[in-house]
Amino acid sequence: MRMPKKAPGLHDILPGTTDFPRLLSLSSRLPAKDKYLHWDVLRHLKPPEGYSHEEWWAALKLQRLGQAKPIPLTDSRGKPFTFSTADPITEILQKIDQGAGGFIRMPDPITNPELKDQYYVNSLIQEAITSSQLEGAATTRAVAKAMIRTGRPPRDKSEQMILNNFLTMRCISTLKDKPLSIDLVLQIHRIITGKTLEDDSAAGRLRSPDERIVVGDMYGEVFHDPPPAEQLQERMGLMCDFANGKVPESFIHPVLRSIILHFWLAYDHPFIDGNGRVARALFYWSMLHHGYWLFEFVSISQILLKAPAKYGRAFLYTETDDNDLTYFILQQLHVIRRAMKELHEYIERKTAALRAIESRLHGITILNHRQQALISHALRHPQQRYSFGSHQMSHNVVYQTARTDLLDLEMRGLLIGRKVGRTWYFTPVPDLEERLSRLDS
Repeated sequence: MRMPKKAPGLHDILPGTTDFPRLLSLSSRLPAKDKYLHWDVLRHLKPPEGYSHEEWWAALKLQRLGQAKPIPLTDSRGKPFTFSTADPITEILQKIDQGAGGFIRMPDPITNPELKDQYYVNSLIQEAITSSQLEGAATTRAVAKAMIRTGRPPRDKSEQMILNNFLTMRCISTLKDKPLSIDLVLQIHRIITGKTLEDDSAAGRLRSPDERIVVGDMYGEVFHDPPPAEQLQERMGLMCDFANGKVPESFIHPVLRSIILHFWLAYDHPFIDGNGRVARALFYWSMLHHGYWLFEFVSISQILLKAPAKYGRAFLYTETDDNDLTYFILQQLHVIRRAMKELHEYIERKTAALRAIESRLHGITILNHRQQALISHALRHPQQRYSFGSHQMSHNVVYQTARTDLLDLEMRGLLIGRKVGRTWYFTPVPDLEERLSRLDS
């Protein structure tokens, strides 16, 4: 990723412009629903007839300034960040409200208590893996999923990062009703970075003045130089006030507040490592705190991982155009919409597959819903091994319930149990389909 060309400010263009009314005329005629272009893109496009690129940009900036709203976040020089609700922001916010709040009916797999825990655990695992992969974790999804489901200890730093993210996301669900505080942010950082830092003491504390960090590439180009460590305590206190709705006094839509909180933590970069993961965790805390319960099941990191350059560029566009947060907001809104769409598509696929398998289990009422889910999975994965721990994790139940389920399936001749070391593993019998057909209902 390269550094975008810094946008010229109005103070750079207007002194050389002799016909200011002409710029105002162009500003009023520019389409409001055009893409929110950065100077780095606009300078390569054809300007309106009779105008230079600089004049076109100045007219566009005049239009945007009329919609700009400041927030308490400032850059290292004290200049505030601003954002606008330019189209299509309001339209996307309305659709998110309709699809992620508490009043829209969701498919049965999400609302049905017998299936909800499975989707909840799957979503936590998905977000934990992809959020860690964004920060360099190299473990494959299959290995990471197996580690979390079986409770196997992490083998390396990448696996530890993923496990930490999983534990963090699960913790956030219990913290969503609490106001954000500096201590809570430090608690999240402590969980996210545990056993992954060269200096263990850096987990759960702000970076010190002698720990100067910058965001750059392997060639030495600096993309972002965070505020000095001496300002972090005060800045984080203000960030918490913003997250809790104490500032500013004017209304900011909860989704926008959540996105800005994500940017704020990443911009301040208050830790020596783990800033991106903490920023995304705070986004989830904020969305759940404001009642967007669907985000227990939505993974934004899986979308970000598909196009990480767009994610990084949204930060850079904001910093190189007068601290205009609209670039980052628009990028994140599109990510949220796509993540919600993928969740719905995933639910539809799983529901169709479940119906097909349920037709084979129809009438077998002696099996509970967890046992039926395991047998449904086993029909499609005849080599799969199950344990008390994996069954416990998959269904979010206590150990004794998981143990009873598997032993009952073994007793009915549907699973074969073998002890390996100190752990019991269960595999489907080779003729599972035939035995199901003979099983009494």
